[in-house]
Amino acid sequence: MNSDRMFELAQALAVAKSRQDVPAAHAVLHDDMLLETPAFGTSARGLAENAKVLTRFFASFPDYNVVLEGHAANDDTLVCWGRVQMTMTGDRFGVVPNGRRADLPVFIQFAFRDDRIARERFCFDLSELCAQSGVSTDAARRKIFGDAAARQQAAE
Repeated sequence: MNSDRMFELAQALAVAKSRQDVPAAHAVLHDDMLLETPAFGTSARGLAENAKVLTRFFASFPDYNVVLEGHAANDDTLVCWGRVQMTMTGDRFGVVPNGRRADLPVFIQFAFRDDRIARERFCFDLSELCAQSGVSTDAARRKIFGDAAARQQAAE
């Protein structure tokens, strides 16, 4: 697949997610899509699991918006970078956010199969999201990863 087509699919996914439009997102995803979000320690495989994860994500970040500012590609991988704006809501992460919209740099790696996105690895800084949202990173990490992960991070 050429890099123009890869970026076209990534841009369509960014637009769909920025509208919180799960069916439009699914239109560019492979049936065996793998979505990984290391900051939250999550991965979802397949369209049904991706729909569940995206719906939950949009409930926590109802004004999510991503802008792709640049990209680079080889024969089967696309890397995009840009900015994501989102307001943390609710108490999903075991904290009560301040209601301010966070603005963060984002790095996204994509892989493709059958003219669809087969993998997305969505990377951003959880600590920066927490700082801008007025919440404790340690408390959020404990909720996301459990007490053992928070203790390990403190020891490092």
